[in-house]
Amino acid sequence: MVRHRGDIWSSIAVLRLSIDTSVVGVCGKVLKYLQTSSRCFSGTACVKKINMEKEETEESPRSLLGEMEEQVKEEQAGGSSSSTEPARGEEVVKKRGSSTQDSRRSSSSRSSRKSFRLDYRLEEDVTKSKRDKHGRFVNPWPTWNAPTLYNVLKWQFTEKDHSKVPSSKEVLDRELPVQEPYFIQNPQLAGKTGAGMRATWLGHATVLVEMDDLTFLTDPVFSQRASPLHFMGPKRFRGPPCSVAQLPKIDAVVISHTHYDHLDSGSVASLNERFGSELRWFVPQGLMDWMQKCGCENVIELDWWEENCVPGHDEVTFVLTPAQHWCKRTPTDDNRVLWGSWSVLGPGNRFFFAGDTGYCSAFEQIGKRFGPFDLAAIPIGAYEPRWFMKSQHVDPEEAVRIHIDVQAKCSLGIHWGTFALAYEFYLDPPVKLKEAMDRYGLNQDKFFVLKHGESKDLNVEEDAFE
Repeated sequence: MVRHRGDIWSSIAVLRLSIDTSVVGVCGKVLKYLQTSSRCFSGTACVKKINMEKEETEESPRSLLGEMEEQVKEEQAGGSSSSTEPARGEEVVKKRGSSTQDSRRSSSSRSSRKSFRLDYRLEEDVTKSKRDKHGRFVNPWPTWNAPTLYNVLKWQFTEKDHSKVPSSKEVLDRELPVQEPYFIQNPQLAGKTGAGMRATWLGHATVLVEMDDLTFLTDPVFSQRASPLHFMGPKRFRGPPCSVAQLPKIDAVVISHTHYDHLDSGSVASLNERFGSELRWFVPQGLMDWMQKCGCENVIELDWWEENCVPGHDEVTFVLTPAQHWCKRTPTDDNRVLWGSWSVLGPGNRFFFAGDTGYCSAFEQIGKRFGPFDLAAIPIGAYEPRWFMKSQHVDPEEAVRIHIDVQAKCSLGIHWGTFALAYEFYLDPPVKLKEAMDRYGLNQDKFFVLKHGESKDLNVEEDAFE
């Protein structure tokens, strides 16, 4: 949750910008700085949206529920079992370069995009995204309580900060070591997971996932600060274990929402510069324009329960699923962009990324439709004080409930140990996680944490490394 100052924007407020740094109190000067300094807000070079041409045999995008209902009717009528095409969201590619490059990219993006058939348990309802009368997205659950200026100020000025992050690098290296990811010294092993999958924690909510011949990133943040400004705002106390230049080939990126600790313009620009139009970006509804202004060409914008895939990897489906959170990057863009979690469904493995969220009933829906998941990445940090953070950020016990709800076989604790974002002791999240697992009578090995840069192999055969 953002450490707002409302209209009280001061140097103290800037320095204390926290986890979601949504800048409610950013003054006109900061906005002007963004408009003139950031390539994502510069307004230069108008970006033209081009809807991808549909092949004659391709159906128009539909809602996932509509598709599922048709599937049930077809099966009840004894119809054919051939797969139908689910909702795919809006596909947009910005043209540039030579006509040959345009033709190649267009051909790639129009490749077959049909998914394998899934058991959607169509008889149950799902929670769809909703907007208010002003067109802004809202949380549809009774568990949501929007923060007020009064509560923000109460939190900031009356609550004691127990995070106590040491200033000593020696202490931090001992308590939260950062190790070099395996792919730096052994790049030939990247992507070789056989029938299994591999997850590498790169700090905060950034996870490198390898599964079913596909490699993707979640909420990539490689910058030193979660802030609109590079010289002030929340600074990492544990640096990224690698740079964008050291990453293996990335096929896709999923973005959960727009807060600065999850959507970093510098990291987006670096990834786009390195991988270009070959990198597919999966983003929530409303984020397309921002991504294109950053220069990203291969962007898929989805609503909750809509899905798409990476060209050439049609067997792996990316579904934007619900989460309880909110979006904001400027003083006036409150919830203009949707937020969500991600369910990545492959023929051999399934991965769930919770993003940033409070606890709500949506996770049971996700588990019923897409579970069990082989691995889930679930936030466990930035949760104190509960009276203020509960709607936005789960605590470790609620993280365990999500682990159970989505039917995860294993879960990785994320969203901790990188930025000082709330008031719990900086080493508490994994300790509280173990306690919660004990209370639920679950094997602690099934919900683990990793060192920065460390990888976890799940069902990866030894011959995958040969």
